[in-house]
Amino acid sequence: MSDTDPAAWAALLRVHAALVPLIDRELQAACRLPLTWYDVLLELNSAPERRLSMGELGQVAVVSRTRASRVVDQLEAAGLVSRESNPDDRRSAYASITEAGRQRLRDAAPVYLDAIRRHFTSRMTAAESRAVASALGKVLRTG
Repeated sequence: MSDTDPAAWAALLRVHAALVPLIDRELQAACRLPLTWYDVLLELNSAPERRLSMGELGQVAVVSRTRASRVVDQLEAAGLVSRESNPDDRRSAYASITEAGRQRLRDAAPVYLDAIRRHFTSRMTAAESRAVASALGKVLRTG
């Protein structure tokens, strides 16, 4: 293990701890949309047929599987997501983004993207940003 290994890990944790609450506050203030809701809506919107099983959502969303179910409950109550039973497996269900959910996602996207730019990518060069994305992508692909 090199001296930079723990430093890289610690930096990742500190950046995550600092920026996630900051971006969450900005999204909530501007759009009344928590970051967890934004993440789930984003994953559903980009999924085939704009829906995912609860298990799939738990794998791709940035929240835990248990938390994903609670977030879907909240989104469903807000009319941004609908839950459909799986005709092939009654024990599972699909979450689908509604048109209202797609509109809220579109409305919040500029705030989200601007926050990422201001608080994260503007602090590094384009080459550094590409290197971070590439390196973290490798970690995810091998994990």
